[in-house]
Amino acid sequence: MSALPPPLNAMVAYVIAGHHAGLLDAIRAEGGSLQARLIKQDVPPWREAVPENLLRVRPVSLPTLSASDRTDAAFQLGFATRMLFSCLVDADFLATESFMSPRQAAERPKGQTDFAALETHLNRYLDQQFATKAGPVAEARAAVLSACREKALGEPGLYDLTVPTGGGKTLSSLAFALRHCAKHGLSRVIYAIPFTSIIEQTAEVFRSVFVDYPADTDALILEHHSNFDPDRETSRSRLASENWDAPLIVTTNVQLFESLFANRPGCCRKLHRIANSVIILDEAQTLPVTLLKPCLRVLDLLVKQYGCTIVLCTATQPAIEYREGEFEIGLDKVQHIIDDAPALYRRLRRVEVRDAGSLSSEELAERMAGMEQGLAIVNTRRHAADLYQALKVQAGAEGTYHLSAAMTPEHRSQQLGEIRSRLAKGQACRVVATQLIEAGVDVDFPVVWRALAGLDSIAQAAGRCNREGRRSSAITWIFRPSEVDHARLFGLLRSGVDAASQVIGTGRYEDLIGLDAIEHYFHLHYWVRKQDWDRYDICGEFRLGDDRLPLVVQFATVAEKFRFIDQGQRPIVVGWDDRAQELVERLWVLHDRDLYPDRRLARHLQRQTVTVSERQWQQALSDGKIEVLCERFAVLCEPALHYDLERGLQLEADSVYDPASLIVE
Repeated sequence: MSALPPPLNAMVAYVIAGHHAGLLDAIRAEGGSLQARLIKQDVPPWREAVPENLLRVRPVSLPTLSASDRTDAAFQLGFATRMLFSCLVDADFLATESFMSPRQAAERPKGQTDFAALETHLNRYLDQQFATKAGPVAEARAAVLSACREKALGEPGLYDLTVPTGGGKTLSSLAFALRHCAKHGLSRVIYAIPFTSIIEQTAEVFRSVFVDYPADTDALILEHHSNFDPDRETSRSRLASENWDAPLIVTTNVQLFESLFANRPGCCRKLHRIANSVIILDEAQTLPVTLLKPCLRVLDLLVKQYGCTIVLCTATQPAIEYREGEFEIGLDKVQHIIDDAPALYRRLRRVEVRDAGSLSSEELAERMAGMEQGLAIVNTRRHAADLYQALKVQAGAEGTYHLSAAMTPEHRSQQLGEIRSRLAKGQACRVVATQLIEAGVDVDFPVVWRALAGLDSIAQAAGRCNREGRRSSAITWIFRPSEVDHARLFGLLRSGVDAASQVIGTGRYEDLIGLDAIEHYFHLHYWVRKQDWDRYDICGEFRLGDDRLPLVVQFATVAEKFRFIDQGQRPIVVGWDDRAQELVERLWVLHDRDLYPDRRLARHLQRQTVTVSERQWQQALSDGKIEVLCERFAVLCEPALHYDLERGLQLEADSVYDPASLIVE
């Protein structure tokens, strides 16, 4: 190893030292660092024990650096170390499995994916879909699809797909990806989504496309996220989720980006599979401001050094592109799939956005009760519960619904199914929801009310209004909740509200979700907040060192710092119906026998959880409202008392905003 160039020597040292427990920090005061290992470790003679054929393997070469300074060079070398680590640990796992569990190893996918055949199948499906639809919205969607097919023949690199909500981004971007893979020999498509509330819907859309494809859809489509339905899990999908060995991955931004900055072997196994892929970032503008710099650096590296094509999908505009003098950490040389985005916006404009001023829950409930169908989207669980109660008084319980992350994923799915059924039948349907309904949830209301939020969120809310363009007029109202204390809003939610308030306050914009208003919003929300772009100094943890340790990277520290979501949230399992209660009872049996649930039961339990703040969790434990089983599953003791079948978990009044308003795993 001493004959290698000094940086590569250090890279290999990190990988070897961490291949069991994880990549180490270069330097750590309390020990457990690479530096400490190198000082203490007496490496015995090794060359004689290595098989001759391994010594003849072509040596690994350094990546071609495109760095402008030493910090950039260190970041690139650090990322290359993590990729090298991924190759080693995945090969180690697979070799062990092949020896210890040959039957399991035989279930893993083999052979190349025929992306041309997948594209042909998708095209047939889309042609059938468009053949049955007419009107301006269908024509605009067809134009978006045509542009995606045409631009897919371009060279690998960075692309943006800026299409208003309801413009058919999901399947059009998939059409781009499949053709691009077929054209350039890429290995897989990774579709990353910001919210778990829509990931299952997206995967289901993809399954419906390939339901009659000759290959099993389990072999084609891998869902990798926290709320995956265990009834759909197969041994093959479970194995593929370990290292993303599937042609089409549907995952979350959290799973993707936190893996790219992880240090543990299990999280890093998949990284080398990301190379040579098409990565579609749905709603790319939802990347947190506080992690923008490291996120954009790693995306840039994936394109320039690892053969990836990245498609930035957005319903508003590409907020993370380079802007000279304004947003210089942005992604550069992005190719536009839609040549004339303003013209497309004009074609797809089917909702008027108006400012309703300040409204109390009672006032809004009265307005909603006067409509047969309507949707209100608010920012906090408490506001959703209060507005729902007021609406029930005004309109009655029949056809009145509440949706929030205070309900379990399984409960929300059932409620959403009822809502879609009533909308389709033209029945009375009035819904109060938190932000979880806005991004990609396929519902269509004649009128929507949206509590003041970021303009990108308001644009998403407007996408739930007159979605198919069949109504002659439709309105999305922006309102300011009179009861909600603005000081209680925090983080990305508050900064988005502040920026939107400034834009609306100018009175300059006829269309509050038009491209000019959105550009002003992102100027305030993203581009001028330079002090927040790397709030936790992730990039500062990568440095070039000296002859003793040429590459100084704090891998473990970076993994601890890089978190998309507040780690102060904890889950509670709720036996809210007979099926959920049966799962809880199985968990009790295991607990009493000092056993632990298998993977399948744990997955089922995930669908029956509600996430609460750390403070609430600890208070519930102290009050005896929850009990921890099998060392890690907190179970609600009396669901009949604390879980309302209309509003979800009601431990206490909760002013914390809905975790679904974050980018969640």
